[in-house]
Amino acid sequence: MAAGGSASRRAQEARRQERRLREQWQAARQEARRWEAASEGEQQVAAQLLVLREQGWRLLVDRHWPGTRAANVDMLLIGPGGVFVIDVKNWRAAPEICDGRLIAGGESRDADARKLTAMTRTAESAVASLGLSPVAVRPVMVFAGRRLDVALGRIRLLGEHNIGPALVRERGRLSAASVRAIADHLERVFPEYEDPGATPSPQRPDHPQVPVADGLFDLDGLVEATLDEARQAPIEQWMTFLHPDQVALVRRNWAGPARISGPAGTGKTVVGLHRAAHLAQRTNGRILYVTFANNLPRVQATFLKSMAPATADRIDFRSLHSWAQEYLRARGVSVRLDKNKAETAFFRAWTRAGRGSCLEEIDPVPHYWQDEINCVIKGRGITSFDEYAAVPRRRRRSSLRRPHRQAVWKLYEEYESYRAGRGVHDFNDVLALALAEAAKHSGPAPYTAVIVDEVQDLTLVGVRLLHALVGNAANGLLLIGDGQQAVYPGGFRLSEAGIDVRGDRGQVLRVNYRNSKEILDTALGVVAEDTFDDIDGLRTPGRRDVDLTYYDGQVQYVVKPTEAEHDRALLDALRALSPEQQADTAVLCPSKRAIERCHRLLTKEGIPVCSLEHYDGHPVEAVKLGSYRRAKGLEFKRVYLPRHDEGLHDSGRLLGTGLSDDGQVPMDRLPETARERAELARSQLFVAMTRARDVLWLGSVVPDDGARPSDSPPGAR
Repeated sequence: MAAGGSASRRAQEARRQERRLREQWQAARQEARRWEAASEGEQQVAAQLLVLREQGWRLLVDRHWPGTRAANVDMLLIGPGGVFVIDVKNWRAAPEICDGRLIAGGESRDADARKLTAMTRTAESAVASLGLSPVAVRPVMVFAGRRLDVALGRIRLLGEHNIGPALVRERGRLSAASVRAIADHLERVFPEYEDPGATPSPQRPDHPQVPVADGLFDLDGLVEATLDEARQAPIEQWMTFLHPDQVALVRRNWAGPARISGPAGTGKTVVGLHRAAHLAQRTNGRILYVTFANNLPRVQATFLKSMAPATADRIDFRSLHSWAQEYLRARGVSVRLDKNKAETAFFRAWTRAGRGSCLEEIDPVPHYWQDEINCVIKGRGITSFDEYAAVPRRRRRSSLRRPHRQAVWKLYEEYESYRAGRGVHDFNDVLALALAEAAKHSGPAPYTAVIVDEVQDLTLVGVRLLHALVGNAANGLLLIGDGQQAVYPGGFRLSEAGIDVRGDRGQVLRVNYRNSKEILDTALGVVAEDTFDDIDGLRTPGRRDVDLTYYDGQVQYVVKPTEAEHDRALLDALRALSPEQQADTAVLCPSKRAIERCHRLLTKEGIPVCSLEHYDGHPVEAVKLGSYRRAKGLEFKRVYLPRHDEGLHDSGRLLGTGLSDDGQVPMDRLPETARERAELARSQLFVAMTRARDVLWLGSVVPDDGARPSDSPPGAR
């Protein structure tokens, strides 16, 4: 068919659409004019919004504001883009925003803005029981006869001619069923307005007086339907789902520092993101959302911008160390961070003060003692041997007698001497310098609130630094994390950071929204016998009771006799996925070397790969590839763990003599440091497993002679 014919058909269709819209507009104007109680401005705006009904929107006009005697809400608009609380203004003077204030004709109109904000909070409370996040409820002030589109805090100011197109462009949040249920619910909460001093107004054509039976409104059914719908969407949209219990945490007022904990899959990060948006809507200051990993802030920023674009520019998503470096530069403090030179300084110190010392009696691996310096000494801000000699070494299994601690301190001093001589800082130095600067700062706090995700992976100095930014202010500090998912050695308690979380400021989520029973049971089997110390000081068993909401996921065990056959099985499984399925798939590995090997394997076969180091949360039709650690805070519909049990065997392998034929010894014969490494490896594997929602693929290599790399089944200890 000729190109001209196709263009002609498109033109005809465009003319039909135009005629249809004009007919809808005329019908809407006639309908709005029948509302005698409404002002001319409200009628004009209502006519604009009534046209949206064809696209699945519901309009409620002139509703009573609950909790007041005689106040009314001009309009509530509910549709795919969310809930909009609309206040119509017909001012003679044009509205202006000056220094964050609403002005018209030289007079302040801030009272109107405050009233609309209060109305919006009432609407938020009304839909919280349905699981609708506060970010989906928006205040809009519409000006009759004008054209404008500006923001005043969380309020959007629109002209009469701008509101229709603006709302059509809102991204889809709600299904048609959710729109109907939410609109019906708001109709109950915001009844039709009746002026006590006026005669009854004519019935609105779109509000027939038909009684609605409460029994037909199935709250639990709506929540479950919303959950099911979210599961079918791309994972980037799934992350924005909220259960009503989570909404309550998002909207809660805390009198001081607070903490949200809970097992994997309970939605801690989702709550944190919505909490950040909620606070940004209610304050004028900036919000800092910080985590340890440097890839996660990019992803979180993308998710928040998608669900709450109006607040995204006031929330800083940063990794802790990158933020600290920027903070120091802004205050004129010189930072000379050089990881490689710091590593060289340590190994020179080990050669001089560690090798051949009594430390090798406990563990001959220098990295163990490097972790001791980083996590126990510098990570806790210890500056004297007497302090180190008495400090509890949290999450470190081996006990050190005084001679061993003296040897560690000598190694530490040698390292510091070499490091200072090279004129470089390590990562711990950056945090210590930033903490010193924050302690000296006496001006206004740089942030209204600080939200810390994966707090269990930070050091004590890092937590003290973030606490120093906001102190004990109400709603100032929120710590999110779970000690069972710690993937780094060392640890601390909140009390050691001077943080007191009392009463309801410590919340535990117990409902898993991500993993099926089969996937979760498999993951818990890895850490079932590993009790752990959480940052609140409680000793917690590895297997915890969790309520499940999802049951369709499955675990696929793939055991092959050779590495080549194992790799072919992995490639076959990935090639069988559609591009859309690959976009929700991750291949996770325990080490950098394993990641590089997988990358070569996949790219050679033409399978598109996106590194987790560069993933920013936007949908991309490629398999995500990265480490167990870099998967923290993320989730995927399908997770593939090639040769997943090798990391466990490597962590338990002894260096030296006394090994069995396969290079292993029973766990009860391993020294404490080897047990510590094995426990950490199991924690990292647990994190990787619990990233999976629908499919968890566990690959293993077992030779034909039946001799496994260990005597345990796949995924077990």
